[in-house]
Amino acid sequence: MTSFTIGDADFLRDGHPHRVLSGAIHYFRVHPDHWADRIRSARLMGLNTVETYVAWNAHEPRRGEWDATGANDLGRFLDLVAAEGLDAIVRPGPYICAEWHNGGLPVWLTGVGSALRSSEPSYLAEVSAYLRRVYDIVAPRQIDRGGPVVLVQIENEYGAYGADADYLRALVDVTRDAGITVPLTTVDQPIDRMLSDGSLPSLHRTGSFGSRSTERLETLRRHQPTGPLMCSEFWDGWFDWWGGVHHTTGVEAAAKELDDLLAAGASVNVYMFHGGTNFGLTNGANDKGRYLPLVTSYDYDAPLDESGAPTDKFFAFRDVIAKYAPVPDELPSPPTEAPVVSAALTRAGSWTDGATSDAVTARPRSFDELGHLSALVRYDVELPEDAPGTLLVDEVRDLAWVSVDGVGIGSLSRTRQDRAIAVPAGRHLSILVEDQGRVNYDHRLGEEKGLIGAVSLDGVPLTGWRSTPLDVAEIAATGSFGASATGPAAWTGVVDLDAPSDLFLDTSEWGKGYAFVNGFLLGRYWRNGPQRTLYVPAPITRAGANEIVVLELEQLVSAVASFVGRASLGVTEE
Repeated sequence: MTSFTIGDADFLRDGHPHRVLSGAIHYFRVHPDHWADRIRSARLMGLNTVETYVAWNAHEPRRGEWDATGANDLGRFLDLVAAEGLDAIVRPGPYICAEWHNGGLPVWLTGVGSALRSSEPSYLAEVSAYLRRVYDIVAPRQIDRGGPVVLVQIENEYGAYGADADYLRALVDVTRDAGITVPLTTVDQPIDRMLSDGSLPSLHRTGSFGSRSTERLETLRRHQPTGPLMCSEFWDGWFDWWGGVHHTTGVEAAAKELDDLLAAGASVNVYMFHGGTNFGLTNGANDKGRYLPLVTSYDYDAPLDESGAPTDKFFAFRDVIAKYAPVPDELPSPPTEAPVVSAALTRAGSWTDGATSDAVTARPRSFDELGHLSALVRYDVELPEDAPGTLLVDEVRDLAWVSVDGVGIGSLSRTRQDRAIAVPAGRHLSILVEDQGRVNYDHRLGEEKGLIGAVSLDGVPLTGWRSTPLDVAEIAATGSFGASATGPAAWTGVVDLDAPSDLFLDTSEWGKGYAFVNGFLLGRYWRNGPQRTLYVPAPITRAGANEIVVLELEQLVSAVASFVGRASLGVTEE
């Protein structure tokens, strides 16, 4: 069997110096029928390795309900990497950031009060059980057992969060006890404190950066005086948030940084090689003083775009890599336009006004208290008297639509830091709250969602709340729509295709909501931008009739489902 170790200056493959040329593909952001194609494209750019995070909350959204099949089949993904003749790097966290909801940590874990990312015993017990399940998949696929896995990472940018060396040692122990024999690494931003706090002497330190490569490699070398230098996250693009712009990086500038890195003899993992999509409700959020939920697309301005087509950056990076390593002559297929088709949408009914929960509580219950993993909870309460007043909430997480006696009166936004709204005379108050994405970075991990704390009218607390979870996927699947002529509406339609095809659903004439094709939740759309199309992977489509369901929270400008030839991810700063 092949060996893979760390020498005095290099990675060693069977004792010979080896440079890791890796690219990130998150299996959980790509339809599984597309995995082989994306992996093949990595080889055609000249990469010899594919890296992936493991998203714990994708595998175990509810405690004890572990799933490693279908879109979560990590083993199959690694087998496809091996079949393409490539190595693999696995980064199981348990925290992954990745602009993924809750940083990959399950809500059932983060809501129990344990000290996250620490050596606190109850937290470590859950993490250890999770890692053992992952390593059951990874261990037999290590390179010294004939598989592709050459490196496994411990935690993720831990130096930006904490400095609990006992925690890191515990992760190493469970990793080694589970049969992981390949070298173990850590990654941190090239800041002295982070590189010091985020690792252990027994682990190989690597860096995460996307510019000033020479300078940052020098910083990394101070903390990792021997062995190979590696940028484990070479940021070649960036992510987008609702209400912002579409972020891009210049092709020439990114290629020069990659060239500088490789010229220094370093190994690299291009983050991202292919970003993919935050399908469903999986987008994360950032909050560094202002809450910014992330968009559905994770295109990342990567060498492969969201639909898997090579970009100018692909060819520029390929040319750089060719200076340092053999590159295949073969090229991926050039991008083609997707079918341009449309279908009229018919109003199917209301969808947020179903039966109210029977349980009555003094305060609104959070999504977490309800064990609710979907996007919406409706809060209903009777107003004490027929008079206007000022409604005040302690905190709304994240966006709320307020109505009195069935008539909408406005919204409260966490991003705008709203807390108060004037309400007219009426008897019944209803507040529909959307979880727009859980924070994936820093110390707001695991925060509760919903109406948080007390809610009062003119200083008098409102009590007697009914908190009703709304599962958007279940509502769309069952077609359980109501008869109300006001409020959020469901829309349905059918589009005919000659054959299964990648599509781009134009949402620019819609308000805010969720779109489904053939029962598959593509993700969120929002006129707030920048994203204007939702990617529809070909494997979820079919020849003939394709069913569309749109759950609109606000207002459609045009009741038409239009599919356009190319993605539209919004205006850029350039």
